[in-house]
Amino acid sequence: MRLRHRWMIAIALVWLGGVASAEPLERASVEVLGEAGPHWVWVPDRLLSHSMLFDGDSGEVLGMIDSVGQITPKPPLVSRRRNEIYSADLAYSRGLRGERIDFVSIYDARTLAITGEVLLPTRSAESNASVAYVELIGERFVAIFNQFPNASVSIVDLESRTFVEEIVITGCAGIYPVSERSFATLCGNGSALLVRLDEMGHKAAFSASAPFFDVVVDPVFMAAGRDGTRWTFVSFEGQVHTIDFAGDKPLVSAAWSLLGEADRSDQWRPGGLQHVALHAPSKRLFVAMHRGGPGSHKEAASEIWVWDLAKQSRVQRFETPNLTAAFLGPFLGLPSGGFVESLVQWIVPPGGVHALAVSQDDSPLLFARNAELGAVAVMDAMSGETLRFLTEVGLAGPTLKVP
Repeated sequence: MRLRHRWMIAIALVWLGGVASAEPLERASVEVLGEAGPHWVWVPDRLLSHSMLFDGDSGEVLGMIDSVGQITPKPPLVSRRRNEIYSADLAYSRGLRGERIDFVSIYDARTLAITGEVLLPTRSAESNASVAYVELIGERFVAIFNQFPNASVSIVDLESRTFVEEIVITGCAGIYPVSERSFATLCGNGSALLVRLDEMGHKAAFSASAPFFDVVVDPVFMAAGRDGTRWTFVSFEGQVHTIDFAGDKPLVSAAWSLLGEADRSDQWRPGGLQHVALHAPSKRLFVAMHRGGPGSHKEAASEIWVWDLAKQSRVQRFETPNLTAAFLGPFLGLPSGGFVESLVQWIVPPGGVHALAVSQDDSPLLFARNAELGAVAVMDAMSGETLRFLTEVGLAGPTLKVP
């Protein structure tokens, strides 16, 4: 019996040795990211509870950050000066129930290793898209929007890694950074509120604009485009509202419409979940557009329209890329660029676009995604040409974020 055991051990060792010699064991290693590129993009996935970081030029995955427990992960924030990444997270003591804690996770931007966290005594808000729910205020502070029990904003000091203060903004929602120590928020009476912070991050002053939209007749979307101290919002009916927060009080410009009479007759209107992107250097506003009636403001867009903000005129309109085919292609094993892939692109309904994001460099890329498909289109923002698809983005999600 003992001899038999020895033979079995000997045979096993010979087999393992053969395997080892034929296929060397893979050794663990950690890749180090370089400085944040202008064409990096975060792609959150609501089903897999993480955010993937991509290089829009190569289409390669650079890294991933988990955000378990949220309806949709809030896109991480990148500080180039600190070489850090911040994620607004939450956890429950019993998995998906029990005592809840909220915190900001801090990552090394080169290795994506956790380097710290800041606990919050407040509860961050959540929604389907959570657009404008967490933002960097300059390079020192992170602001997180809370919805319960108060509409408020939590301020985190990144230098001391401490919670600073909960600023109550009753009747308002969203965070729109303005300067190193100020941000704006939208309010239920149709106005915008400018919040100024002191040097340590505490509330210093409030100043409100005049009401500029009707929250019942024609509300604005939470998604907006930034150009320095100016933010541009688009309403459900296609009215464009720009507010400059540079002065002591927000200054509202005269509203104008995206739509001409022919557009209205054809029932064109903006829609989606993150439907606006603004390229500040060229003053080009990208808006996801679809045909529909009142109440269709969350529908996917069939076209992307481009306006010159200075001239208040439309300069281009693109058909949305076929994200359905891009999502199905890898599952069907279709070779990229082949005849069969082109045939599928032609046959399969495109699915439309819910979210847009644009880089801010001199050769900008426009990123577009459908909330229900695991694919993101990478487009030349100036020509509308589809350059490539990101096809390892997960399963579904309504948002995008260019650091």
